[in-house]
Amino acid sequence: MEGRQLRLTNLDKVLYPVPGFTKGQVIDYYTRVAPYVLPHLLGRPLTLKRYPNGVDGGHFYEKQCPSHRPDWVRTAAIPVSRKTIDFCLCDDLPTLVWAANLADLELHPSLSRAEAIEHPTTLAFDLDPGEPAGILECCEVACLLRGLLGQLGLECFPKTSGSKGMQVYAPLDGEATYDQTKPLAQALARLLETRHPQLVVSTQKKELRVGRVLVDWSQNDEHKTTVCVYSLRAREWPTVSTPLRWAEVEKARDPGDVTFEAGAVLERTAEHGDLFAPVVELRQRLPEL
Repeated sequence: MEGRQLRLTNLDKVLYPVPGFTKGQVIDYYTRVAPYVLPHLLGRPLTLKRYPNGVDGGHFYEKQCPSHRPDWVRTAAIPVSRKTIDFCLCDDLPTLVWAANLADLELHPSLSRAEAIEHPTTLAFDLDPGEPAGILECCEVACLLRGLLGQLGLECFPKTSGSKGMQVYAPLDGEATYDQTKPLAQALARLLETRHPQLVVSTQKKELRVGRVLVDWSQNDEHKTTVCVYSLRAREWPTVSTPLRWAEVEKARDPGDVTFEAGAVLERTAEHGDLFAPVVELRQRLPEL
């Protein structure tokens, strides 16, 4: 890895309660998916979500980049509330492997790049179903959201969360601030709720979310993160936050149609490349309302 020294440890340690899915296999997955995930991490403050004893052994979030990091791990000093935090920047394969070796199963980057932390490059919507609603209802809401964004002249792209729900990202040109994106996201979520009250909710109240999909607009915030595309999720199986084609979202009839584990994701990238590449490449101006 470009001559950088990294001693990998405990590669046989099981991190998922499935036959043989060890830390070594986690590192292997991130090594193989690196060409696709790294463009979505480049220059973005990263919050580590670490599972040192596996997905059943508890976890902790780590915003401050560990002091024992190698010298070649880049950091960015970001003001958070009344203090400054040195976040890790996962800009290259060695850093990605280093993070995986720390059992950082999940990658949670900012919607902004470190050099312009007040300017998100994405308008993001987190679709979170309340039981008995599930990912199929999220697919339905994602299509409705796509229609609204299309009316505003914004193209958007879907991905699974790798857990129960989905996210929809509309890439931006980096000129807007969160003071502009957050109210717009909230207004669109409320509009969907008004038009589809049996399917959509825009507030966090648990009693309102039963059988509906929360369109979480609050993720559009400088101090929040959303799971990165291609990130593993810490569930009982090594599921992955997976980019989807809109045709897949529209045609989904079973949760298995839009739920993918690590091996399947590597097969998809080999076949389709990075379906989420436009989120990095496309520059769209936030409409003035």
